[in-house]
Amino acid sequence: MAKITVVDYDPTWPTAFEAVRARVWPVVSDIAIAVEHVGSTSVPGLPAKPIIDISVVVPTGAAVVVAIERLSTLGYQHLGNLGIEGREAFASPNMPPRHHLYVCPSDSLALKNHLIVREHLRAHVEAATAYGALKRHLAEQFSEDIDSYTEGKSDTLLGILRTAGLSTTDIETIERINRRPV
Repeated sequence: MAKITVVDYDPTWPTAFEAVRARVWPVVSDIAIAVEHVGSTSVPGLPAKPIIDISVVVPTGAAVVVAIERLSTLGYQHLGNLGIEGREAFASPNMPPRHHLYVCPSDSLALKNHLIVREHLRAHVEAATAYGALKRHLAEQFSEDIDSYTEGKSDTLLGILRTAGLSTTDIETIERINRRPV
């Protein structure tokens, strides 16, 4: 297991996202709605693990199967949903920048979660600052324990989703996923 490292915001992260998007979009453009930069690297000023998170958004669950096929032509290996319904994960080909790629139907709770958190942190600098400090603390405390690092962020992220007005049922589902036994 690699050491968990949270670094200062890097202004090249949006460009790194665009580089991956430029490779991915041509193979999914006729079936996808968008390719979204999500996760902490998508929030200007927010410290993050230096890994770009990207979601390919498709209109339906049926389009997910086609996207999986198409992405394999670029060297992406489908890993399944890794326990998170509505989000298919991929091992990235060995090419920079370092990134995680997902495919999500547009009505996916996993996608909604990513977009709500991104937009909230972009709009609320004080929340982003507090979240960045929490991430740094957790990375130091749990430098080799990704499950504890992730669990340590859960209450803050669930609070953001509550503030944004996500339904109680959806929040409970996300909480169940985030706190599942490993």
